[in-house]
Amino acid sequence: MLHNNTDNGSGPHLPEEEPRRTVLYDWHIKLADKSHIASFAGYLMPLWYSSISAEHAAVREAAGIFDCTHMGILEISGAGAADFLNQLTTNSVTHLEVRRAQYSFVLEPSGNVLDDVIVYRRGREEFMLVANATNDVKIKNWVRSLVDDEVCIDPEQTGRKICSRPQVRDLRVADCGEDCRIDIALQGPKSLDVLSALIEGKEVESQIADLRPFRFAETDIRGIECLVSHTGYTGANIGFELFVHPEKASQLWEMILEAGRPWGLLPCGLGSRDSLRIEAGLPLYGHELAGQFNISPFEAGYGWAVKLDKEFFIGKVAMERISREYDMKVARVQLPGTRGTRPIRQNDGVLGKHGRIIGWVLSCAVIDEKQIALVYVDRGYVEENNAVGIYYSARSERQIRQGRKQSIKKGELLEPDLTGKVVSRFARF
Repeated sequence: MLHNNTDNGSGPHLPEEEPRRTVLYDWHIKLADKSHIASFAGYLMPLWYSSISAEHAAVREAAGIFDCTHMGILEISGAGAADFLNQLTTNSVTHLEVRRAQYSFVLEPSGNVLDDVIVYRRGREEFMLVANATNDVKIKNWVRSLVDDEVCIDPEQTGRKICSRPQVRDLRVADCGEDCRIDIALQGPKSLDVLSALIEGKEVESQIADLRPFRFAETDIRGIECLVSHTGYTGANIGFELFVHPEKASQLWEMILEAGRPWGLLPCGLGSRDSLRIEAGLPLYGHELAGQFNISPFEAGYGWAVKLDKEFFIGKVAMERISREYDMKVARVQLPGTRGTRPIRQNDGVLGKHGRIIGWVLSCAVIDEKQIALVYVDRGYVEENNAVGIYYSARSERQIRQGRKQSIKKGELLEPDLTGKVVSRFARF
């Protein structure tokens, strides 16, 4: 298991690195108040430009554009690249067709989740692997340690070796020249209309319009080379991620803002990105995946992306055991969120119908007059329409003195402060 290093006073204190600026930073300070820009994953990012609710609504009703240029993007190519990725990730890369993408996980040999990723197959032995910004360095180092044969990949067979040594490049590094790529996301029901307004030529427009989820095309948008993928992190039925050279990202961002104005497009910050993914039921690493409860893909609701019929992948032995034994699962619940209702927070207790704690809140967002929470509860309690209660954990010393619990244990008998119900695990919009 990975642990964060803490300062115990025995060594020198290392200053934190100054957060970096994405290539779109100048746009952020132009469009957002400086007080709305914060450090996230080592980068200065906008929390919101106008408001979280307005940006959330824009993605659900029209379109929104997101700066995802901080995401990690590795190229894995050359002889044996497919076999290498098939051992690195839990999904089946060998069955992935060219110009298609797949959701997957990267695990430690012990089964702990290092990250959830998307693998893009650009050619027979040419792939992109996109990782979360918070895990970019970790995944890059892990991949390179495998290529350099520095780690044991199978605790059951310590002599097992990685099958091949492909070439690995960080596509966000300038050394990659014209091959560099970073990510801008365009999401929402009008996103195709916005993109179509920028595409020259009926053939290319048709090619993009015909993309099904997790398919992509490599084309150009008004002379800008771009990998256009029908993927995203908002739950939108229509949405794209645009992988573009860093030197062209600002130009593309500006063109999308201009083309999207008649359609009601808004630039969107981290706040709406979080509320949209919670409403859709999508996991965030460190909350609904891994994190304090070490949540596995099976518990997160993504067991389908763990192909236990593969001969081998790193972490397979642990996944086989977890697939048989897990007794907790992530569920999506709906609760009141009208004005004056106290917001639900991470680690608040979740109660079953008899008032016993069955789990904890992982994430929550207020959307219109309801709250949508992703919770970690007993596996047998995730059926739709099951009644749930929420116990607000103590937020202050005063509340602790008044008897409200700060730490909530599973099995405790408590009175709910708010009641709601389990809804479908995922939602599309």
